[in-house]
Amino acid sequence: QVQLVESGGGLVQAGGSLRLACAASGRSFSISTYTVGWFRQAPGKERESVAAISWNGGSAAYADSVKGRVTISKDNAKNTVYLQMNSLKPEDTAVYYCAAGLLLSRNIMSRSEYNYWGQGTQVTVSS
Repeated sequence: QVQLVESGGGLVQAGGSLRLACAASGRSFSISTYTVGWFRQAPGKERESVAAISWNGGSAAYADSVKGRVTISKDNAKNTVYLQMNSLKPEDTAVYYCAAGLLLSRNIMSRSEYNYWGQGTQVTVSS
């Protein structure tokens, strides 16, 4: 069974930074074979994509709303994917989820492509 656990969320002032982590575990599970995406959902809004990194680390994608402020990275040895968020804005406030899809190589920003989801971590940016 695959388990994804997000951490690193919290309350930060506008302009501040946070680094979210998505720790993956499970029998024979390795993020070296899983594409991992970060998504977020604000109250009353649909879940939207933020960033994704391909299973081989060869490509990353970002939503236009976060480009230039967010960097996704992975550490295969730790089975962990990170989301570094800088210059945070109040509109970044949401619950952030990570998701994993086996050998996913197309539509990596589409939430419907992902099989496994974490429980989320709250990010609140105050103005």
